[in-house]
Amino acid sequence: MNTMFYIFCIVAVVFTAETIQKVIKMKNEAKRAQDPELEETLAQIERLEERIKVLERIVTENKYDLSREISNLK
Repeated sequence: MNTMFYIFCIVAVVFTAETIQKVIKMKNEAKRAQDPELEETLAQIERLEERIKVLERIVTENKYDLSREISNLK
């Protein structure tokens, strides 16, 4: 066997693997597009992540005094 045959085999394997990955990705995207409940859940998760980021920012601020805020609520 010569070197060109090995190069051809490697290139064929790489292209096949890329094609399989693209097909799997397209199937997953199609499933996501067909399932409205999944889209709704993902949107809700994004909203919750944003709220968590805001809460983390509030708690980690230097000016934020938790005990003072609790006493203000009483």
